[in-house]
This record gives sequence, C-alpha cells and structure tokens, in this order.
Amino acid sequence: MKTPYNNQLVKLAFGAFMLGATSLVTSCNDFLDLKPTGQFTNEQVGDSAVGGFMAAAYAGLEAHFFGNNEAFNGPITNWVFDVRSDDAYKGGGAVSMEQGIHQLEVANISSDNPTCKDKWRNDYFAISRVHKAMNAIAESNVSNKETLMGELKVLRAYFYFDLIRIFERIPYFNENEDPNGKRIDEYSREQIFDKIKQDLKEAYDVLPADQRQVGRFNKYVAAALMAKVSAFTSSWDDVVTYSNLVINSGKYSLYDNFCDMSKIAFNNRKESIMAIQFSTANNNAHINWCNLLNTTYSEGNLFGNGDDFFLASQNLVNAFRTDANGLPYLDGTFNDVKVTSDYAGNVDPRLDFTVGRIGYPFRGHTYNEKWCRAYDVYGEYSGKKPLIDPASPDMVKGFPWGASSLNFCLIRYADILLLKAEALIEKNTDLDAARTLVNEVREKANRSIDGTYTPAELDPTKANYMVKPYPAAGWTQDYARRAVRMERRLELAMEGNRWFDLVRWGTVVDDVNKYMQSESRLRPYYAGASITSAEVFLPAPITEVENSNGLYK
Repeated sequence: MKTPYNNQLVKLAFGAFMLGATSLVTSCNDFLDLKPTGQFTNEQVGDSAVGGFMAAAYAGLEAHFFGNNEAFNGPITNWVFDVRSDDAYKGGGAVSMEQGIHQLEVANISSDNPTCKDKWRNDYFAISRVHKAMNAIAESNVSNKETLMGELKVLRAYFYFDLIRIFERIPYFNENEDPNGKRIDEYSREQIFDKIKQDLKEAYDVLPADQRQVGRFNKYVAAALMAKVSAFTSSWDDVVTYSNLVINSGKYSLYDNFCDMSKIAFNNRKESIMAIQFSTANNNAHINWCNLLNTTYSEGNLFGNGDDFFLASQNLVNAFRTDANGLPYLDGTFNDVKVTSDYAGNVDPRLDFTVGRIGYPFRGHTYNEKWCRAYDVYGEYSGKKPLIDPASPDMVKGFPWGASSLNFCLIRYADILLLKAEALIEKNTDLDAARTLVNEVREKANRSIDGTYTPAELDPTKANYMVKPYPAAGWTQDYARRAVRMERRLELAMEGNRWFDLVRWGTVVDDVNKYMQSESRLRPYYAGASITSAEVFLPAPITEVENSNGLYK
C-alpha cells in the first residue's frame, strides 16, 4: 500500500533556508576565487565583497550545503528524477540501498523521503544565497549593478523552475521579503511561472551577449532557459521567439562529434549554453559530487569503488534500435526486441556513447560483466556520459568515485534546436523547418561514425550503426510529434530531462505505467507498481510541513 505524502500547507521557517555566503570555497574559475569574509555594512560593500556574494550565488548550483550526501541525494543533475521515468533504474548493490531513490523508482514515496527533502532544501538554500547577493549589490557602489542583477535573476529563475517542476505547491518570495511566514498557497503555479518568466525577460534585456569570465551567464542563457520554461507551460510562441534568439546569435553550434560532450577539452565549447562549472583545482573544492553514486563498479576499481547507481533501462537501450532506413521505431515496437551485446540489428550510435554494453569500449577500456555491481538485479547497462577516462589527470583519484572537472550542461544547443522543432510542430505552422532542425541533430549522430571519432570511444566493428535523416514523405504533424519526442529521448538520454519531458507532455502516467508493467518481467521489484496523476507532482516534504508550527492544517 502506498504511503502518501502529507498534503498540508507549509510555512517555511526563515532559518530553514538561510545560509551565509561565508561557506563558499574557492575554485579554479576566477569569479569563484573570491572568498566572502562575513557580514558587510553598506559602506563596505564594494567590488571585492560583491564578487564574493556573486561567487556564493553561483556556487548554489553545486548543492554543497549540508554535507556531500545532499549533493548526490538531491542533485542538481536531477538523475534521481529520471529514475522515475522509463529511462533508468536506480541501480546500486541491491533494491534495499538508497530507499529514498527506490521510492521514486516505483512511485511509492513516503512523506519523509530524503531525496525530496534534500532537493527542496538545496534549491531554497540556493535561492537564499541569490537574495543575499541581490541585497548586497543593491546597497553597493559597483557600476555594473544591472548586469549582476540580471545574472542573479537567471539563477533565481532556474532554482524556482527546478522546484515547480517537482513539487505541487511551493512558497515564493523575492529578495525584499522575509521567507518566514510565506504561505505555500500564496501564489498559484501559473503565477509562479509568470514570476520566473519575468525574471528571465528582465535578465535578457540587461545581460551582455558575452561575459569576460567563463561560466558567467550571458543574455542567451536567459533566452535558453526561457525557452525551456515556456515549453513546460506549452507557450509555443515564446519557445520559438527565445529559441531563435539563441540560434540566431551565432554563438552556439552542435558538436562535431557526439562524444565531444564527454571530454574536458570541450567544457564551455560550441554546444554548451548553461553549464555548472566543475574543477579538480583547489583541493577538489568544486568537483561534481553528483557522480559519486553514478560511477560504474568497474573491474579493478578503474573509477574507484563505483556505486553503480543510475543505470540505463532496457527500455531505453531498446529505443536506440533503427530500421532499414536508419530511423527509430516510432510505433512503440522498438521494445519488442531486446538489444543486448550480441544484437545484430541496426542501432543509433548514440547508444554506445550513452551507456556501457558488455564487450564494447568504455572510456579506453572494455566493459564487461564484472563492472556490473548487481547484474542479476539491474542488468548490464552503466551510464557513460558523466565519466571520462579514469587515467585522465582531470579525474579524482579515489573518493568521491568518478568525480572530475567535466562540467554538467544544464542546457545545451541540441536541446534548444529540438525545443524549437517541437514548438513549430505543436503550432503546426512550419513542419518542414521542424524536420530540418530534428535532422540537424541526427546528422551530428551520423558524423560520429564517419571516421572522425576517437576509436576508444566507439568501435564500429562491434555494431551495425545506422542513423539517417527523416524524409519529407509522411512528415505529418502526428508523425513529427512522435519523431521529435523520440529524438529528445535519444539525444538527451541520461541527462536529467526525460521525466520532465513526460510530465509536460501529459503522457507520464500512461508511459510510466506501461513501462513498469513491461519491465516487471525483467525487474521483479516493479511488480504491482503504478503511478497516478495525483502522484506526479510532490507535496512539500513533511519536515517542512512540521516547520510551519501548525499555521496550516
């Protein structure tokens, strides 16, 4: 029997989210090298002090607030929510491990779920840092107030967007409001989305096209995030408008090769629009702790004692099948055949850039069954995207396993191209233009098998790789809609987008229940699992309800 969340309203205590900028540690990025030194009077808030507050606000993206556990239990990568979708299994050594994540996997979420609590707390602590920075800048004598406030508005918009996609109702407050006493039902979901969009519109207007410091947000970060937010609210005209701003800027393009996104050398290059900046400098102060659980077990401890969580589902692997024309099976029959290491049919090459298959190359080594921590429970497919060559000097040696200076892209250019294509399809105004955009993304996958790839990343002798563009014939609105949705799944797999895509499409209940029923043949823990429409968005964690001191019943 499911254990429902307590669906009471909540008043958030001021102390539950306030964290001073003084906890910031340094990084190799110069704008993060500034150390906040405590509380400042108005007269003291100069350039250096403001720089410290800005660094603290950006560091909120790393989710290092209460201890490193929260960085992977409520991660900014949102991999734990992809486990709610049809793309991934929880993984690990047993079903009993990390029960908070397992609850998400089988849609049986308790009111004290630690993953949901940590996600809530991480986002609100990050928002409090943003507000501290906003107030410091407002009282400062710096000359570039507008630009700095624009960056902070993008950060605030992102954190609130993260929350509203997950939780049914959230408290909203700005930099001038005391969070103590803010009701969770003060604003509707629609009103909060309006506030998020307003921040992004204002940020776009004041931010520069280029920033001197790597990782700082420019106006096109605001536009790209606006496109994603608008897609979530089905505001298709805005998706087109803001996607065009990014596309027409000329600043971004697709990677030459699909594997480039998993190489340190391509941090902040070409396809990267909005990325969390990671580094192994300064005593590993800014490494990606989110990868701790996601690292493959690996024979010989190549990546350390990898925990082998966040594994590709068989359903996802099967989705990479292509037909004789190099096109995906959009009628759902892709799951009728199980793709394994000895599968003889055609596959999209993005499969082997995304997951490890037994007998295939894996970051310069050969992936085998001994790399799978719980083969009998979770199968054989480990995630590859967040991992680099274990011999690289940019890889952390030992704990935390798999951590490196590889950035995590929150938004990349392929995402924006596909969002624009989706908007054109939903508007039914220019289906040919939508097809061109989808084919642009597919062409990148095709380039990855034309001989320019790194052999250690892909071995064409092991598989029949075939991916081709969609032809004009048969490209109706219905077919195009299925095509772009499949393309998003294949292109963005294991990057924290799938669950939220299913939610905004309104297909999550049907798709996930069908998936659970099918997968239960392979994964017995799915037996009897199901999700209802009332369980898609989560109420506030019970700890926050209790912090309301009974104000709301």
